[in-house]
Amino acid sequence: MSEDAKRSGGAPAAKPTSDDRRISSGSVPSPTGTKVTIKSADMKPDVQKEAVDIAIAAFEKHNVEKDVAELIKKEFDKKYGPTWHCIVGKNFGSYVTHETNHFVYFYLDSKAVLLFKSG
Repeated sequence: MSEDAKRSGGAPAAKPTSDDRRISSGSVPSPTGTKVTIKSADMKPDVQKEAVDIAIAAFEKHNVEKDVAELIKKEFDKKYGPTWHCIVGKNFGSYVTHETNHFVYFYLDSKAVLLFKSG
């Protein structure tokens, strides 16, 4: 991670390259009507979409943020191997180290989801 990214709270600085998998911040309505905003990502687009889909399903099933995070983490552990970490909420700070191509930070309406693999 660059020094600029560390100073900005961990979000990687966007440097466009032909192989850049980061998605610029933008809102897209999902088929369920949920507003999806990818804030930062170092993850293949198809896996990002899966993370969003699993998160939407988790929010439909659970009302408690801890339970939503647990469901997302367990699904990714099962599908992509351990060790995934997930934080869900409206107000939190973070500074994490992740494996390359295994990080996404997004909003579903007003709830933030941070999902990354480390360890």
